[in-house]
Amino acid sequence: MAHTKRHDNDSWDLASSVGATATAVAARRALASKGPNALIDDPFAEPLVNAVGVDAFIRMMNGEIELADDDPAFTPRRLAEGMAVRTRFFDKFFTDAADAGVRQAVIVAAGLDTRAYRLPWPPGTVVYEVDQPQVMEFKNRTLAGLGAVPAADRRPVGIDLRDDWPDALLRSGFDPIQPTAWSAEGLLAYLPPEAQDRLFDNITALSARGSRVGTGYVPDIRERIAKRGGEVSERWRRLGLNLNWADLVYDGKRNDVVEYLANLGWRTTVRDTPELYADNGFEFPEGQTMVAFGDIRYVFAEF
Repeated sequence: MAHTKRHDNDSWDLASSVGATATAVAARRALASKGPNALIDDPFAEPLVNAVGVDAFIRMMNGEIELADDDPAFTPRRLAEGMAVRTRFFDKFFTDAADAGVRQAVIVAAGLDTRAYRLPWPPGTVVYEVDQPQVMEFKNRTLAGLGAVPAADRRPVGIDLRDDWPDALLRSGFDPIQPTAWSAEGLLAYLPPEAQDRLFDNITALSARGSRVGTGYVPDIRERIAKRGGEVSERWRRLGLNLNWADLVYDGKRNDVVEYLANLGWRTTVRDTPELYADNGFEFPEGQTMVAFGDIRYVFAEF
């Protein structure tokens, strides 16, 4: 799997570049869904990862690699807990929105997300999934082959976020008059700084009062990559993945997500990863990986 630095018109699939991060996340969701004391319940993650067919992700998902050597955060159990924290945050984001009467959801950069299939959506809920056409086609085909049935009115919108995705969303039936629950999970670092701003500008323009945003970001991500990126990439190489973390993340100073949303009129609440670990009854692991990944700020915003 060759790697190249990100550029404006680059392309990828679920086995390469930033697309591989979507498969890695699904592999961790599958890992967290296994066993008698499973931490989450995503029955579709495993078959999707198998269908992508990258051996390293399949082995990671099956817990067949003992990842820890010098880093206590990099074990199958720790990887499962970290993904459970993240998955539960976004699951609760959507179920809370549904409980509040929101009947329209948009999953931005949906990747191998299966919430349209596995969450208890109230009748009449429409869930839009936005991602590259080839990603949507792969997921649609694979889940249909499994006989999976969405639990909501699922509408895949196959478009690159660098293109006019708001127009594609509207043409798919999106109603800007209705409150919407928007998620942007595991996405922001892989956007250029100006595209991160544009994403929230577009979301705000499409949001009726009562809309919500759930997202997460790592503060000072470039500095973190400078300090620990080589170690993280070396771990990936030992798994058989030729991914250089620094190549996946765009350079440039970013606006703070919370400040930017507040300036657009959103009321924001921020939780850090150690807080969410504690909420879930997990011990927060110290370790080199956590220097890079452990400071995700989870953001809930209401319009």
